[in-house]
Amino acid sequence: MRRVLYIDDDAGIRRLVSRALQRRGYAVTTADGGEAGVAAAAGERFDLVAVDHYMPGIDGLETLARLRALPDAPAIVYVTGSEESRVAIAALRAGAADYVVKTPGEDFFDLLDASFAQVIERRALEQQTLRAEEDLRASNARLEALLAEVNHRVANSLQLVSAMVRMQSSALTDLAARAALEDTQRRITAIAQVHRRLYTGGEVESVDMHEYLSALVAELQGTWSSEALPRKLTLAAEPIRLPTDRAVSLGVIVTELVSNACKYAYPTSSGEVRVALSQQGDDFFLLAVEDDGVGLSGEVSPGGTGIGTKLIRAMAQSLQTAIEYDAGHRGTRATLRAALR
Repeated sequence: MRRVLYIDDDAGIRRLVSRALQRRGYAVTTADGGEAGVAAAAGERFDLVAVDHYMPGIDGLETLARLRALPDAPAIVYVTGSEESRVAIAALRAGAADYVVKTPGEDFFDLLDASFAQVIERRALEQQTLRAEEDLRASNARLEALLAEVNHRVANSLQLVSAMVRMQSSALTDLAARAALEDTQRRITAIAQVHRRLYTGGEVESVDMHEYLSALVAELQGTWSSEALPRKLTLAAEPIRLPTDRAVSLGVIVTELVSNACKYAYPTSSGEVRVALSQQGDDFFLLAVEDDGVGLSGEVSPGGTGIGTKLIRAMAQSLQTAIEYDAGHRGTRATLRAALR
């Protein structure tokens, strides 16, 4: 049974309303004025409260404000006189769910019943919506935690594989085989860095490319720079977020292009390799990797196995684009323009 509280200082009206609403299936509690009504609503839970406007002590609007301030405030229907449209509007603006004009006879009780039924139904729908939203937020939180754990485990597994490949390469005496395993180890590291960013950052579905490329370029700097052949790697990257799969593709491309530049651009001297990532309008990004070395004459990895070139092309195709080389650049400048999503 739906429980309602009717607040009115007129004892006669309270009795009539109580009888009429009980006949219509409500469990009715009445209160003599605003103070008593607020106290009753604070002590019990009601599906709905009706408040009369004219009352001594605190009037209807003040009663409405106090009811609205209660924890888990009930829905409120405001009762006004027939010539008090401005009062009704003020009550609605203050948070009343509906208003009913007080008139003599049974019509008033029918109007109350219709208003109560509508407000209670609307309140139930609102509460169902809130519960559904809360359940959805909780579900999303669980999924994000699961994704973070998955990315954590994938990153750890890739790190273990990378360490195994590194150990295997250090045990080889064949220089070509060692170089191939070292290239493989760098490619694994590029992918592992993506998953590391996914479980350490606030997002689990996209990667901050500035943070990711900063870590990746720092690792490549440590790999390729030595006292005998120092390499300076610089990065200028905007904080663009890319979906995980696109971040992986871009990371592999950067790894390959930077590795090629470090291998072949400066055969016998030190040099700089520059990586830049910028957003192009609302929908695209531009990657550029360049050096001031000997140039490649359109070849990505002269003297290599060609696997790097194939990887670059495959990753570019996954981004639905292609690598372009600037023939006018004095060294090698590779660029790639692709969609953000």
